[in-house]
Amino acid sequence: MLDNSMPANSDDTIRVHSNGNRSHVSLDADIIIKNAPDPVFVSDLEGKILQANDAVYELLGFRTDEVLEQSLSRFISPEETREFTAALREVIERGTTRNARLNPRSASGEIIPTSLNASALRDADGKVIGAIGILRDMRELDKARAYADSLIKNAPDPVFVSDLEGKILQANDAVYELLGFRTDEVLEQSLSRFIGPEETREFTAALGEVINERSLIRDMRLNPRSASGEVIPMSLNASALRDTDGRVTGAIGILRDMRELDKARAYSDSLIKNAPDPVFVSDLEGKILQANDAVYELLGFRPDEVLEQSLSRFISPEETREFLAALREVIERGVTRNARLNPRSASGEVIPTTLNASALRDTDGKVIGAIGILRDMRAYEKVVRDLQESKAELQEKILDLEKFEEVVVGRELKMIALEKEIENLKRQLERLARGQSKWT
Repeated sequence: MLDNSMPANSDDTIRVHSNGNRSHVSLDADIIIKNAPDPVFVSDLEGKILQANDAVYELLGFRTDEVLEQSLSRFISPEETREFTAALREVIERGTTRNARLNPRSASGEIIPTSLNASALRDADGKVIGAIGILRDMRELDKARAYADSLIKNAPDPVFVSDLEGKILQANDAVYELLGFRTDEVLEQSLSRFIGPEETREFTAALGEVINERSLIRDMRLNPRSASGEVIPMSLNASALRDTDGRVTGAIGILRDMRELDKARAYSDSLIKNAPDPVFVSDLEGKILQANDAVYELLGFRPDEVLEQSLSRFISPEETREFLAALREVIERGVTRNARLNPRSASGEVIPTTLNASALRDTDGKVIGAIGILRDMRAYEKVVRDLQESKAELQEKILDLEKFEEVVVGRELKMIALEKEIENLKRQLERLARGQSKWT
């Protein structure tokens, strides 16, 4: 900020020349100080204020005659006066001091938090004769910090702040509750105290990425050891912590206790592994992430020939399109049922299967893939074929019976007609016999 407001040479000092240009240089400095947006003042080595701009009077609410020729000790506490005197000595020795905290009391009695950046004021011989100080009103920033501190303190998840070397600067109660350590056992300690050397290197590398603004830290696995000695599986999300100039000064990390989730995952993995039907997990592009033994038994492939492979390796292009459509249905509705797939096994056999799939979601409820259950339809289709063949045979036998029935029924009708003819002949013979007896 000093560089933007005040002219300085390579050692951050202002020189007052005693030659003919002195009045010109002094005029330029007065104009710069007067028009600086931040409160700017000039003091001698005893802390007496020699010059101040309007922003100083506006900040403190005093008149010009109440500020000029007054010692800074009038506006700040004895402790801060000593700190300011020490800062002046630093200016004399190094030419500058940065971010010294001052809390001057205004005309209304309000204590105003400010930060001070100061550089040396030198005479024509290069001797330090005073300091030019730039104040920054920290009230809004302190409110923002207090709000941030409140967010961290009251966050339900464990939250910590670290510097760029991994030293813990701040942590909320959830961190202490999770790890079982006291505040003094955590603050100002390196993360390497709680995690292994390998994880420390990974965390440091991740911090490097945060500094270079290439990415945030997402879902990094850490396994800190608690006070009781328990290793606690956790995931870490972290973002950059910046100072008022936008420079990365550390990281804000949010931890998630993964014990219950890991138990749930282990349980789901056990269900998948021991399921009697072939079960697999795929991402949204159809890449197989996990499969149980029944899948390998069905297809005849080794795990390394299935995992990380696309389903398109095992099914036709048309079925691949149908499977991706089924995945979209999973995303929209959460489930798809009885999709037909015909994967080709290691032996080249095309195996008819049906697919039932449901959505796989992350911890935030977002669909990230699908869990698919295949059903081998070979036995079912064999039964269907056998039934169809039996039906055909039965229909053929029915036709034969119908033909036989036609023959038998025809014969019976002829016998009935013949029997009737015989009866008629018998009656005629009886009548003839009775006629002959009359004539005799």
